Amino acid sequence: MALEVILMRDVPGLGAQSDVVRVAEGYARNYLFPQQLAEPVTPAARRRIEKARQAREAAEAASLEAAKALAAKIEALSVNVAVKAGGDGKLFGSVTAADVLAALRAQGVELEKHQIEMSGPIKDLGVQSVSVKLHPRVSATLKVWVVEE
Repeated sequence: MALEVILMRDVPGLGAQSDVVRVAEGYARNYLFPQQLAEPVTPAARRRIEKARQAREAAEAASLEAAKALAAKIEALSVNVAVKAGGDGKLFGSVTAADVLAALRAQGVELEKHQIEMSGPIKDLGVQSVSVKLHPRVSATLKVWVVEE
């Protein structure tokens, strides 16, 4: 016999948080309920899940707007990274995401290292474009000027 439950967290192979799914009664009773991964469908539970979904959507919308504003700020910026270089324009070492992050922090933009997406370290002088992932749906391009020290 099947039982309808509301998932409290994402369950791989079953569904995402707030989904209403039908599962075997034993699976629900012996695994989902004790692990607090699901709860039985009741009118009160449906209302609570709906409220949580609306709050999550509002927070997601606010996060998206903040990411768009930060993307506009980053698009307008360009950062300078000074490094030692040889006579032919080749760098002694390379410019990494950590170097770009430090240059951004110097200009007052706080990001995390994983948000800076580089295909590899920069090994030449000049202007490079670096992608910055701010949100799953928002990314920006930052101009990085690699100059000789």
